[in-house]
Amino acid sequence: MTIPMTENAVSDSQPPSAKPLSFVSTRNACKLCSPLGACIVMRGIEGCIPLIHGSQGCSTYIRRYGISHFREPIDIASSNFVEATAIFGGRDNLFRALDNVTKQYQPTAIGVTSTCLSETIGENVPMYLREYLAQNAQTKPVLFHASTPSYRGTHIDGYHEAIYAAIESITEMNTGKNTEKNVVQKKADRINLISGFVSAADLRELHEILTSYRIPYTLLPDYSETLDGVAWEDYQKLPEGGTKIVDIVSMPEAAGTIYLSKTVNPDRNGAVFLQDHFGVPATNIDLPIGIENTDRFFATLNHITKQKTPAVWEKHRGRLIDAYFDGHKYCSGKRAILYGDADFVVAMKCFLEEIGVVPVLAADGAEMDFATILETSSEFKPDFVIGNSKGVYLSRQLGIPLVRCGFPIHDRIGGHRILHLGYRGTLNLFERICNTLMETKQNAAPSGWTYI
Repeated sequence: MTIPMTENAVSDSQPPSAKPLSFVSTRNACKLCSPLGACIVMRGIEGCIPLIHGSQGCSTYIRRYGISHFREPIDIASSNFVEATAIFGGRDNLFRALDNVTKQYQPTAIGVTSTCLSETIGENVPMYLREYLAQNAQTKPVLFHASTPSYRGTHIDGYHEAIYAAIESITEMNTGKNTEKNVVQKKADRINLISGFVSAADLRELHEILTSYRIPYTLLPDYSETLDGVAWEDYQKLPEGGTKIVDIVSMPEAAGTIYLSKTVNPDRNGAVFLQDHFGVPATNIDLPIGIENTDRFFATLNHITKQKTPAVWEKHRGRLIDAYFDGHKYCSGKRAILYGDADFVVAMKCFLEEIGVVPVLAADGAEMDFATILETSSEFKPDFVIGNSKGVYLSRQLGIPLVRCGFPIHDRIGGHRILHLGYRGTLNLFERICNTLMETKQNAAPSGWTYI
């Protein structure tokens, strides 16, 4: 997705020379591999180990990215493809990997995610898993598979695919039968929330919001503790935390499901699956970033729970509005380049327009790379860049500041604890933007001053 202008905010700012964007090749991709997103979801399920069905290099790449962002050790297993495996198939490798992971970790679940190599040679992983279960009837871990070749999507596509795979496989345990033929007992006081790819701090914020409604809920995935835990005295192969298997099993019983994504493939939408197979009403909304999007999030919660917004969040909303008044003069009319995951970009674009910032270029990694962003953006005269750490060279080349948020953030501590969602997350982002612009102006002044 590429938004090189918006009709509302920037059509009057488009230079006469601007032309439709064309793409020949990818240079410095603005995206990551599909299995990476799947592994994040799997680490957000209690006692779940991701198992990469492919080469060891794929798991190393994912661990490297995950560790540098979350600053936590991340165990990811691999079926360890070699030359012979690529020719004759990886069934035996997968079986050995499942045996080893079960023995070493004793997990509650193993999420198998495929790679470009295993998908290209036609590995039938679902069939392999059925054969494995037939041979190992006493296997305790829940097994599920997410098809995630990177040539068919980005890390965010892998993220959503893993959510769908987990829901499809684990909810069958609710009845033990074909889900298409089952109707389960609904509970008016239960809700499902499926989160987009957000920070550990965002997940904790979602927990706090859901808890304030005083009803049972399932938040999937939940890596707020598994990828942002406390200091250990001894290494933990399986950190505590994550969405409980029993809570995923209970998702068909909920009064409704909210999915914080409007860009998820409709055919692989976990909320739609629950609606089609169990009659649980599904609602897809944007990430709650900005007042408008957060208001819509709370309105959806209120509709499903038949409650009013708890007073504590109304107060946070009021503080956010007050902050908008305080900082409007610093950001109004400023021009920004925005990039990141599609869900993040769509929500952030709405937020930027809400605070008076003009998003002159908004792009995700599905169709646009950083080289193209750089070639295109200079004519738009942006004041700052907002996105993950991969845009550092972009901000340097343009000579403008970078406001870091999203995923991945490798060059700062605490990237996984940046709060983006809700009224408090919006306030955090607003202050980050204002302070960045104020600091840039202050540093560029011939003589410094303490009031701006």
